[in-house]
Amino acid sequence: MKKELLTCGVLAAAAVSLAIAEVKINACGASFPDAIYERWFADYNKAHPDVQINYTPSGSGAGVKSITERTVDFGASDMPMTDKELADAKRKIYHFPTVLGAVVPTYNIPGVTQELKFSGPVLAGIYMGTIKKWNDKALTSENPGVKLPGDDIIVVHRTDSSGTTFIFTDFLSKVSPEWKSKVGANKAVSWPTGLGSNQNAGVTELVKQTPGSIGYVELIYAIQNKIPYGWVKNASGAYIKASMESVSDAAAGVKMPDDFRVSITNAAGKNAYPISSFTWMLIPADIPDANKAKAIHAFLGWMLTEGQKIAPTLDFAPLPKPVVDKEQKQLAMLEKGAH
Repeated sequence: MKKELLTCGVLAAAAVSLAIAEVKINACGASFPDAIYERWFADYNKAHPDVQINYTPSGSGAGVKSITERTVDFGASDMPMTDKELADAKRKIYHFPTVLGAVVPTYNIPGVTQELKFSGPVLAGIYMGTIKKWNDKALTSENPGVKLPGDDIIVVHRTDSSGTTFIFTDFLSKVSPEWKSKVGANKAVSWPTGLGSNQNAGVTELVKQTPGSIGYVELIYAIQNKIPYGWVKNASGAYIKASMESVSDAAAGVKMPDDFRVSITNAAGKNAYPISSFTWMLIPADIPDANKAKAIHAFLGWMLTEGQKIAPTLDFAPLPKPVVDKEQKQLAMLEKGAH
């Protein structure tokens, strides 16, 4: 994990631009929104050839570390920075929500073609190592009519400091007192059991290669790799499949604080998918290079308008309008401070 964090800024700085750009911006962090970020940065470069944004999806922990150590121009994370992390940065860092996404339990069970259902306590039991077999009564009772094998469940989790891990463990901590007391919610936790891999892509690949396995990944990774993912029981007692609509429902009526640091896992909505989250760009108030500052601020303005229209094409939910309005006010304040 330490090596993972240390290389983020170096990789971003070494990224090779295929376009001639007057302003080259380096960023790194969350792999959860990588698909939409890469699309945004490419589309923005086509419209603004003088701006090249190089992004390295090395995990949320790497994003926070790199923005703190000033090895990148901005960071990205699926977990808001903590009070301690903000203090350690020794400068003002603004959180800008970018899109909404879902973390889904994905699995590889040979011979099982039906979509499985999982409650939060069952997912917690699997990741605690107390539910060990696919035909455990806890699973079969939630999936009547599905012939689950007596094979061992092979748990797959992230090994890097990951916002996807935070979203998943934040949900488990809300639905399982045992999980909350013994493991907790964070970008990196002491896993009770399982195999590990880096980034969403690594977990996806390990699940694909390992019969009997279960993992957790951002929705787009399951869809693009054509691997099954489960329905999850929400706070209203309904089993919900992750989709743009059910993720949007999780954010409906969110009371967004002024600093934009908020959790929407296990939301109360009847149709809300319970492992949903905003993801954030971490933008420093003080960007020494005036051209970079101007370019980053202009990109944020584009992201909050044109960029939101692209989100559904990659199975991310666009931001609610009240959140966009609030962010545009923050952006105006940030731009004013840069002059």
